[in-house]
Amino acid sequence: MLGYILRRILAVIPVMLLVAVFVFLLLRLTPGDPAAIIAGDMATPAQLERIREAMGLNQPLHIQFITWVGQLLRGDLGVSLISNTPVLTMVADRIGPTFSIAILTILMSVAMAVPMGVLAAWKHRSAADYAVMTFSVLGFSVPVFVIGYIFILIFSLQLGWFPVQGFAPIGSGLGAFLSKAFLPALTLSTIYIALIARMTRANMLEVLGEDYIRTARAKGAPERTVLFRHALKNAAVPILTVIGSGFALLIGGVVVTETVFNIPGIGRLTVDAILARDYPVIQAMILLTSFLYVLVNLLIDLSYSFFDPRIRY
Repeated sequence: MLGYILRRILAVIPVMLLVAVFVFLLLRLTPGDPAAIIAGDMATPAQLERIREAMGLNQPLHIQFITWVGQLLRGDLGVSLISNTPVLTMVADRIGPTFSIAILTILMSVAMAVPMGVLAAWKHRSAADYAVMTFSVLGFSVPVFVIGYIFILIFSLQLGWFPVQGFAPIGSGLGAFLSKAFLPALTLSTIYIALIARMTRANMLEVLGEDYIRTARAKGAPERTVLFRHALKNAAVPILTVIGSGFALLIGGVVVTETVFNIPGIGRLTVDAILARDYPVIQAMILLTSFLYVLVNLLIDLSYSFFDPRIRY
């Protein structure tokens, strides 16, 4: 087991190295001069050259890359070209709202989607099955911002249950946090409920046809035990993969929702950095999202043995 964990951790290193190379080259080779952004339109060529020299932009690409990687290994993500603020500080200030919304979204999605998928598989080709599948299709089809505005219209403007926008950290109280985080999380969860419910239904249908399920029923096991202890556990590996991947995607994919609900998260930070060509911030956001995606997939791989006894290390 320890050897498998070490191999999986070591496999992350070349992946992140490739991501770092891609991000570095992508931003360095795109049109636009960071020195010109800092100096402004009225800068002289001499001023631009001094800024490039101070930032190391006049050095060969491989020297710039080595220097940049060295800074990353020391925990230095650079300084924003626009605000002159350390990027690590900016990320630390913004990551809390995004993580909070993402965790609440996944919890809501799993709590609703897994029972829906199990019910749809258990009542295959019934009204419940068709209702779940219809919701899944709608969840994939309707854009997130449309769902967000519909929820604001119903729950905020008409019913007055939740505020229209804003964010309150969980440190300010659970009630204040949920009052402002519930609608954004519900908006995001519609897609993931549809995805997880559909995946749960498909895998449950496959498992429910196995011989050991018929044996469990023949022995008189309660239907709840058959569904959740036998069938769902053996169908959990692909479901777990979708849940984990969904969480990683949420971290980097909440731009629209944060914009609709005016949440100061890393999604809006990324958009602002792209519009301003703030290269250090863009690099940090891409690297952070990539690292979280790789980390979540690593944790999923390590948890497979718990759900699938056939997996051995």
